[in-house]
Amino acid sequence: MEDRLPVIKKPNPKSQRSSKKLLLFLFIFFITLLLILFFQSSLSKITEIEIQGQQLISKEEIAQAAAVKAGDHFFSVSSSKVETQVKALKMVESVDVSKKFPGRLIIQVHEYPKVAYQVGENGQIEALLADASVVPVTVQGVALDKPILTGWPKDDPLKIKLCLAMSKLPASYFSDVSEIKPSPTGSYPDKIKMYTRSQYEVQTTIGYLPDKMKYLDSYIASLQSSKISGGVITMLEADTHAPFEKDSGKTNAKDTKDGTDGKVNKDSKDSKDSKDGKDGETSASKETDKRDTASSSADEKKQEGQEKARN
Repeated sequence: MEDRLPVIKKPNPKSQRSSKKLLLFLFIFFITLLLILFFQSSLSKITEIEIQGQQLISKEEIAQAAAVKAGDHFFSVSSSKVETQVKALKMVESVDVSKKFPGRLIIQVHEYPKVAYQVGENGQIEALLADASVVPVTVQGVALDKPILTGWPKDDPLKIKLCLAMSKLPASYFSDVSEIKPSPTGSYPDKIKMYTRSQYEVQTTIGYLPDKMKYLDSYIASLQSSKISGGVITMLEADTHAPFEKDSGKTNAKDTKDGTDGKVNKDSKDSKDSKDGKDGETSASKETDKRDTASSSADEKKQEGQEKARN
């Protein structure tokens, strides 16, 4: 009975190991082939570089600082390295770089807040940052949404103080201000003049800005509601309003005086001419009477001579 049972052969360990090695080799071969094909295809390269958030810096300048271009290998570009290179730009506060497969690189730029603008010596628009550092505006058609500083010396410490004070205030406080210029006095060396788009001149100091600017819009609104347009708003110890000085009244008075003098001179001249005319007329009459008298005497003498001759 036992001789009839089939004998089960034991598997050969060497053949099993050979099969596993072959499968592993084929797997590695195909993975390697796929990787080679992938890195040779456009899927492994950067096809789009998107730059966001810039206002003062051009995209070309940021791309040049990033040292990345389309066609570079997607996985060989280091995001941290790009962030460090772009952040080295003077006006950049922070940078966020992210990669999205396939082939998309996003550079999000956060610039230092600008507080004002100025016109450079060559006529180019320059932006002033919170520390009063100057950044040329290379972007064409940028909106001048901040006040323009005029009349400030290049390295004026009060200018730095002004920019620092403006950076600590909400940008909405200066939405109506178009120009800021220095106006120092003996009592207020940091006094400034601000010109608003609503046709007001605001006189205050850099030290008073944090306390006074928060009330400027409401103060102007109350003046406009009272039908008071334009004028000088003084915001020092007390807030006052006065209309602009009118030079036209002085001019008109001068013109009136000149006109009166002209009329008087003209009348005097006419009187003189009239007097001279009368004197001339009197002299002419005297000469005529004189000639008539002489002519009559000559006729009488002639008649007497003719009568004597007849006799």
